[in-house]
Formats: sequence, C-alpha cells, structure tokens
Amino acid sequence: MDFEQIARSLLPLIGGKENIASAAHCATRLRLVLADDAKADTSAIEKVDGVKGCFRNAGQLQIIFGTGVVNKVYAAFVTVAGVSESSKSEAATLAAKKLNPFQRIARLLSNIFVPIIPAIVASGLLMGLLGMVKTYGWVQPDNALYIMLDMFSSAAFIILPILIGFTAAREFGGNPYLGATLGGILTHPALTNAWGVAAGFHTMNFFGLEIAMIGYQGTVFPVLLAVWFMSMLEKQLRRVIPDALDLILTPFLTVIISGFVALLLIGPAGRALGDGITFVLTTLIAHAGWLAGLVFGGLYSIIVITGIHHSFHAIEAGLLGNPSVGVNFLLPIWAMSNVAQGGACLAVWFKTRDAKIKAITLPSAFSAILGITEAAIFGINLRFVKPFIAGLIGGALGGAWVVSVHVYMTAVGLTGLPGMAIVQAGSLLNYIIGMAIAFASAFLVSLLLKYKTDSQ
Repeated sequence: MDFEQIARSLLPLIGGKENIASAAHCATRLRLVLADDAKADTSAIEKVDGVKGCFRNAGQLQIIFGTGVVNKVYAAFVTVAGVSESSKSEAATLAAKKLNPFQRIARLLSNIFVPIIPAIVASGLLMGLLGMVKTYGWVQPDNALYIMLDMFSSAAFIILPILIGFTAAREFGGNPYLGATLGGILTHPALTNAWGVAAGFHTMNFFGLEIAMIGYQGTVFPVLLAVWFMSMLEKQLRRVIPDALDLILTPFLTVIISGFVALLLIGPAGRALGDGITFVLTTLIAHAGWLAGLVFGGLYSIIVITGIHHSFHAIEAGLLGNPSVGVNFLLPIWAMSNVAQGGACLAVWFKTRDAKIKAITLPSAFSAILGITEAAIFGINLRFVKPFIAGLIGGALGGAWVVSVHVYMTAVGLTGLPGMAIVQAGSLLNYIIGMAIAFASAFLVSLLLKYKTDSQ
C-alpha cells in the first residue's frame, strides 16, 4: 500500500485540513474529530484503498484499516494533513463536546468503570474457581486454600467504592486520592458490612438523628453521587482559599464536609436509587422471563449505536455488589446480541462476490464473536441494513434463551467466547447453547434475506 497516497485521498473526502479538529488512532481505526461532520463523504471514504469501513460514533469519524495498517496510515496522515498527533483521550474529549446529554452521561460512566473492569473480571474468575472448589468438594470451607480464595474473590467488591471513588474523582475533576478516601469512609470497618446486615446493625445519634451504621461495600451509586459532590466542593474551595493555605485547608474541608454529607444524605439516597434500579430489573426478569430477554436482546445493538450502552457497567456492577443479587444477569443477554451480529456479518461473506467486502467480513465477524461488535455493526451490517436486522433477531432469540434457563455471570466486561470464563459453572452449557442459537439464527436470516452486497 502507498500510505501517503491513502492519506492524500482521504483529505478532500473529510473536508480538507481545516476541517480536522483532532486526529488519533486505536488498534484498528483512524479516529478523527471534525469541525463539520457534514463535509465528510463516508461512502466515498469506504472506496479508498485499504479502507475496510467508515462510520460515525461517539462524536468521531472512525475509519477502519485493521491492525498494523492503521499505524502506518496514521503516521502518513498527520504528516500530509499537517496536524499534530493527538492522544485517544484528547480526541475523546473533543468528540464528547458533540454528544447529546444522554451520550455524555454514558461516556462519563464508561470512563469511570472501564479502568475498574480488570479488577472485577479477576474477582469474577476467582468466584468461578471458588464455586468449582465448593461444588466438587476439592477442599473443605475451613481449609486455608478455600479461605484465601474467598478473600481474593470478594476483595474487589468490598473496596469497590474506593476504586470508584478514585476513578470518579479523576473524571469529575477532583483529587482522585480524596475520592478514594471518601470511598474508604463509606466502607469503614466501624460500619456494619453490607453483606452482614441481616445479623443486625447499630445506629448512632447525630444531633437527634438516628443514623444506621451500615457500610456501602459493593455499592455504586452512593459513592458516585458523593464523589461528584466532593469534586464540586473541592473546586469551589480552591477558588476561595488562599494559595498558601490550599494544601492544608482544601483537603481537610473537602473530606470533613463531604464525609458528613455522604453519610447523612447522599449515601442513603444513593442506596435507595441503586436498590430501586435493581428491584425494577429483577422484577422484569423474574416476571417477564424470556420475554424480557427477547426485548433486551433485540434492542441492545440499537443501544450500542447510540453509545448509551457504556452506562450499563454501573448497573451491572451494582447487581454484582448487591447482597440480595450477587450475579450479573444482564451481561449474558448483551453477549447473545454481540454474537448474533457476528453471525449476521458472516452471512454477508457467503453472499457477496465483492473481494473488498469479503476481506472485511471475516475479521469483523470473528471480532463480534469475541465481544467487539463495532466493525461488524458499522462496517458491514448497518451498511446493508438487513444483516443488522438479522442480528437483532438473533440477539432477541439468544436473549430469550439465556433468561429462560437462568444464565448468570460473575463479572462485567467479557461477552462472546471470552465470556465463558465468567459464566457460573452450572450455566456454561446453556450459555454455549444460547450463543449457538443467537449466531445460527442471525446467520440464517441474514443469508436468506435479499439485499445487495457490493461496495458501491
């Protein structure tokens, strides 16, 4: 490939150099933030040599080149366009300004929870291992190995408010360490562990108010709201406190005021909000059953297009941390939807004679099976519309199945084939059957529907 020529071909199709606000890249895509999105000709961009797809998402124009190729295209592009290299975070910040309020909230929650996902995934895998140890009786509950695995698997959920406090404060513009400190206040050992409330708890009298001494281990919304308040307070304090006293007074006042407000007001309100969301979801799943799975599974890919799906991490973490739930019953549904888009995408490979489309479909379909659907959805399925509809049908059927047979996961972040690692041991076979239903039904519908499959 002539990467310089590719870059020169792209410039007029995106509105010229003056229309570029930011240029960055990820593992497979060139990510451009444009001053005027209307000046970009996406259909013409898709015909440029090396381009495997082009779509707009999260305020960015994203051009798919593939692993390895995108790095070389990007290097040539910034040289030809005469723009400075931008990091993904800088590009995302600029792109966020173009999002609507709902998308901004979803992006905000995503930025808070994505860094925490590895810890939750590790805990989920450890829970799976602990479940196998318990089910097959490999060791007794009083064995040191069992006790340590129990400690390892629950640690991330016990200190979840501290983890969220750190990342949330950083996102809200506060001091991350003060955010973590506030999370520590909400999970202090002096407060009854959230999972031990059934055994009873104490109250404390605060100027006539009886305050329940219950911790917020495993909760999400209390610390989110509290850290938002803390960050706003910290910013205001820094404006009025003299620089000479800032290092001493600002942290002191921030922590003491935020701590009182969190324990007296925001914590209980946030707990009620989280419990309310959990109640609604569990009631829907319990009473609507497979019908809820059908609707959720069918709508998820549409939600992905809007970008609002990023906000689901908060809800899923809340389900896992809730002592009365303790499992993620939403992620298996999302997994079915992702796999279905992969099946619908693969069908295009069998239908098309266009070599360029064939080159895109296989890696895109495989990526969707692994849980990453952007290439399949935006690069293929939405381009021809009917494969996307087929993916919705497959997701609906797969979602109905996993809900009807009670498939649960023990973490967040992994779907498709990798999701098998965090499925509860007793649900693994049904999860695999669900993926087969979602993939096969989407593949067949996409294959049988009539639509043009060339790149023109």
